[in-house]
Amino acid sequence: MSLVEAIYRRRSVRGFLQKEVPAQTLQRILEIAQQAPSNCNVQPWQVHIATGVLKDRLSADMVERVKEGIPANPDYPYRGRFLDDYRRKQVECAVALYSEMGIARDDTKGRSRAALRNFEFFDAPCMAFVGMDKEFGTTVALDVGMWAQNFMLALTAFGLHSCPMGAMRNYPDLVREAFQLTDDHRILFGIAFGYEDPAVPANRTRVDRDPVSANVTIRSC
Repeated sequence: MSLVEAIYRRRSVRGFLQKEVPAQTLQRILEIAQQAPSNCNVQPWQVHIATGVLKDRLSADMVERVKEGIPANPDYPYRGRFLDDYRRKQVECAVALYSEMGIARDDTKGRSRAALRNFEFFDAPCMAFVGMDKEFGTTVALDVGMWAQNFMLALTAFGLHSCPMGAMRNYPDLVREAFQLTDDHRILFGIAFGYEDPAVPANRTRVDRDPVSANVTIRSC
């Protein structure tokens, strides 16, 4: 698969098969992702991948916290709001997803159940928790994001799928405990990955991209 094909085929998948990702395949994908650029080549990304029993335990602990209404305690609180045209796009994306899932706008229980699926990791066999050292800020977080794009495109090239998930920043203490990390390790987001289950309705969701002119300005003088 060419790079261009991988870019066009990559999409967020919210339902995975219970099929193990071969260790050799994952290692090669990680080697490819490691080629991401970074400021002064510091390579700041810290990635912790949970599989098997550990992955199941982390998921169960997060689901329990959500059900008990325990507030999230992210290392990096969410900032910013989607206003105007950004808000329109956000709503359109949600409508596309929930429509495929058969969840109406006033279906409170259905929406809550859909939100809980995040913490069930969408049944993915692997969950990557992506972060960086506590001393780093926004600029370095951009480098981590470039690693994540490399990683997701490499997954696509090898026939796997993924879903980047901001919700995985909600309970970083559970991640640190699971991987025996110090408080210096901060969690930015997560990436669920594995083989897509095409029978999951959410995976039928498709959303368009704006034309380049909506985001890019080119001037010569």
